[in-house]
Amino acid sequence: MAHYLVTARPNPDRLSKLRSELARDAFIDLKPFGHALTESLSNARVQSDGRATWEEEDYCRPPLAEERAAVLDHYFGELEVRPVSPGSGWTQIGALPPLFLELQSSKTP
Repeated sequence: MAHYLVTARPNPDRLSKLRSELARDAFIDLKPFGHALTESLSNARVQSDGRATWEEEDYCRPPLAEERAAVLDHYFGELEVRPVSPGSGWTQIGALPPLFLELQSSKTP
């Protein structure tokens, strides 16, 4: 398993739909990545330039291929991934404001 720091430009016309889908756990049952993707996107941060960022664990090559096909490419553009050690991505972005404040999990990722 690898971990990546993901940065992507949210599609503003689809952000409210993504928020709704995450709130109802619409992606949880997507195998094998649904739970990790849901937790990561629910805890995503927003950079000063409006790009979203989060840490994601992934098992495939190229990175996030399944996640992109099923979810990410619909809601985001300009997706970039950079390898990180587990947890270090969250440490790097922890001070940034949440993308979806109401979805922040009670535990820190």
